[in-house]
Amino acid sequence: MSPRVAGIDPGTVSFDVCGLDGGELHFEETFVSSEVGADPKPFVEAIVQHGPLDLVLGPAGYGLPLVPASRIGPAEVSLMLLLRKEEPGARGGIAGMRRIIQALVEAGLPVIFGPGVIHLPTVPAHRKWNRIDMGTADKVGSVALCIDDQVRRLRVPYHEASFIMLELGGAFSAAVAVDQGQVTDGIGGTSGPIGAQSCGALDGELAYLLGPSLSRATLFAGGALNPRGDRDLASAAALAALRRDSSLRDGWEAIEESATKAVLALTATLPSPREVLVAGRLAQAPGLLDALARRLRQVAPVRPVAGLGSRAKAAAQGAALLADGLAGGAHAPLVECMRLREARGSALDYLRVPGSGRIQLA
Repeated sequence: MSPRVAGIDPGTVSFDVCGLDGGELHFEETFVSSEVGADPKPFVEAIVQHGPLDLVLGPAGYGLPLVPASRIGPAEVSLMLLLRKEEPGARGGIAGMRRIIQALVEAGLPVIFGPGVIHLPTVPAHRKWNRIDMGTADKVGSVALCIDDQVRRLRVPYHEASFIMLELGGAFSAAVAVDQGQVTDGIGGTSGPIGAQSCGALDGELAYLLGPSLSRATLFAGGALNPRGDRDLASAAALAALRRDSSLRDGWEAIEESATKAVLALTATLPSPREVLVAGRLAQAPGLLDALARRLRQVAPVRPVAGLGSRAKAAAQGAALLADGLAGGAHAPLVECMRLREARGSALDYLRVPGSGRIQLA
């Protein structure tokens, strides 16, 4: 069987889609996220024109356990977006995400919405306690690309893949541990390292003091390089200019140091990773990989993940690999190794904090 599939990455800066035909790169497109949110039609049409498609792994936010478009209703959308009931219009980093999901479903595309790290059975339950963001669904896509990259490059079977992935995006930073080809732990962008735009994990005292002013927008602000979300991080040239900007020296130091801490934290559960693989927009910044390699030299070699193409980001390419595997294509063994079909539950299942039972989603 040679399925034709696509994978989507709903990034804060860009919305990317990657298509495969028979397991090989077929097309890749990138769009400005704010423009897709305002009008999803051109984005959806760009996917439709490459059809017919057998499967599309859609933009699932915090994730669902492989739920097809035919079963998507208000409750499922709420679990992907995690907006409080009193804040239904919150931007949430990707304008119009609800409209985008609706447009994909209404287009009749064979969309399925996949899991985040917390949905995977390969992560022990005790690591999930009081966690929601251990790595969103797009991070699972990035992990899939990293596994595929390491397997092809080192000529090892899937079950020998071992690494810690750092994804340093245009807004968030996250880290995920992979052992024996399976996700075993993760530190998500809203619960981990400071990002270029996002604040990363909030001090509990700060969250308390912010009180009613703590909103979804808070999570997308206060970062090390772009705290107000008004700087251009879209191109390699823009990143190079930011890297040279002396006023951002402390910001880059914060990014490097915080990412290093995330890797070191994950060595508590994966003591000897084969590599540290770096994905995300900031990986293009001159000297960043070298800086991380120096900081992590006692842990493992640091490498950029090798992608399938040159335009779509790692998460979209990895999502396409998973879509290919789910459709019975050449990457079916990757899906089986990751135990993706065994994903279960919701991102809210492991909360033990008093009051969490009263959470109401928009």
